[in-house]
Amino acid sequence: MEADFVETGRFPGGHLRILKSGDVLHDSCVGCLDIERGRRWQPDAIMRIYSMTKPIVSTALMMQIERGLARFDQPVSDFLPGWLDQRVWTGGKGAELATEPAARPVTLHHLLTHTAGLTYGTRLAAVGGAKVEDPVALLYPVGDAAMARGLQAYAQAIGPLPLRYQPGTRWMYSVATDIVGAIVETLAGKPLGEHLAEAIFSPVGMKDTGFHVPQDKAHRLAACYIAEPDESMRLADDPASSSLLMPPMFESGGGGLVSTMDDYCRFAELLRKGGAPLLEAATLAAMTANQLPGDCELKTIALVSDPRLLPEATGFGLGFATTLDAERASVPATGDFYWSGAATTIWWVDRTRDLTILFMTQLLPATAYGFQEWLKRQVYAALD
Repeated sequence: MEADFVETGRFPGGHLRILKSGDVLHDSCVGCLDIERGRRWQPDAIMRIYSMTKPIVSTALMMQIERGLARFDQPVSDFLPGWLDQRVWTGGKGAELATEPAARPVTLHHLLTHTAGLTYGTRLAAVGGAKVEDPVALLYPVGDAAMARGLQAYAQAIGPLPLRYQPGTRWMYSVATDIVGAIVETLAGKPLGEHLAEAIFSPVGMKDTGFHVPQDKAHRLAACYIAEPDESMRLADDPASSSLLMPPMFESGGGGLVSTMDDYCRFAELLRKGGAPLLEAATLAAMTANQLPGDCELKTIALVSDPRLLPEATGFGLGFATTLDAERASVPATGDFYWSGAATTIWWVDRTRDLTILFMTQLLPATAYGFQEWLKRQVYAALD
């Protein structure tokens, strides 16, 4: 298939890889690694994968659950004491904000499915998201201020904040996977990055994935851009001065990793083949099945203002979204599982067709060009 959908000029990256049954069906790499310095995209480019961090960290928690160190129904407060006696927002804002007691404790299942009552605070606005007006989200800078003290401090600061809704009743994209990362740290007894390196990156062969870019690999870090309303692009993170060149104090389980096409492809292919050696087949099946209350669709219970983030016939599992009905979704991919990243990084696995697809750029926000659903339609049309 032709890679005619990626600009070859002033475009921040563009690497599409399609594998069928493990064999490379298509692999094209075009665009710029660094527009200002005239550096072309390279196959080993190191990229900010933002929310594509979430499936990896969710996998890390599932590995701990498999080992009997935690349970799906276990309250978060068993691992983070600051999460006891939580309250739920009922109305008002600021000093007039009203709450009621939580009807049930937030559990690990709630975190993994983004049904915990958490929000994303104001952090998505920093990567091209919409302006935040939600009264609960506006309280989250209290947690952000704790980031300088590490992931545990952040998780403990978020715990006492009001929940946006009663746990298990709605879906809202949130900092839940950052809290998952803090729980993984607690269970592993070591920093999240160190544990991921030992438990996932090393056995899978993900040699360029981590929470920062070592100096000897700095020349491979791609520049990151943001799309302006007039369709121009502005440099958002210069690879020569990026904070990613130093180990962070806050290792974000929800969006902090950098990776490469090869590394993430290894992770995705491992899942396509059934999850071994990281996960048992039954665990992966649970992760990639719809776990929303009553087996409902995502848009039925989601609290989100942008309809582009809620495709038709979509469910959500334990760290992944999944297509529930190919006909209504307008893509022949029933039972696939996927997630994307803020810088327009996209991947999905279709085990029915033995397909693994990855598309990587470095352009904020992910909704700028509507790539995800468009790319799916293009790929399946070419294959069919």
